[in-house]
Amino acid sequence: MQSPPRVLITKIGLDGHDRGSRVVAAALRDAGMEVIYTPPWQDIDAVVRLAQDEDVDVIGISSLATDHVLVPNLMAALKAEGLQHIRVVVGGIVPETDERDLLSAGVSHVFHPGSSMQDISEQVSVLARSARDEAPQII
Repeated sequence: MQSPPRVLITKIGLDGHDRGSRVVAAALRDAGMEVIYTPPWQDIDAVVRLAQDEDVDVIGISSLATDHVLVPNLMAALKAEGLQHIRVVVGGIVPETDERDLLSAGVSHVFHPGSSMQDISEQVSVLARSARDEAPQII
């Protein structure tokens, strides 16, 4: 029996608006996922360490105040640590031009205000499976 998806929900940068991230974390937990939730104001190195320590499949970044522009740095840091199999999703207020930049940097999906919790849960579940398929095998 395979373990449930492991998801890290966090906020990087200085954005302290965390209501949306708390709601999504609870919805993913209620959908049967293991959720690691951090308070706001995380730095990228701390997120990478936590993702590695907790063996997560997906990292969810919440952004309501342009901190999503830091996500390409997160993607580079994950790759530098050999964690490029971890899927990253971003949720919040993300302009269309920024969304294109995030997707080009390797973000798997961007959720906008109004996304349903069912859609978020389903997408994260699919992404977690694909992350596990690509994860390095420990022998």
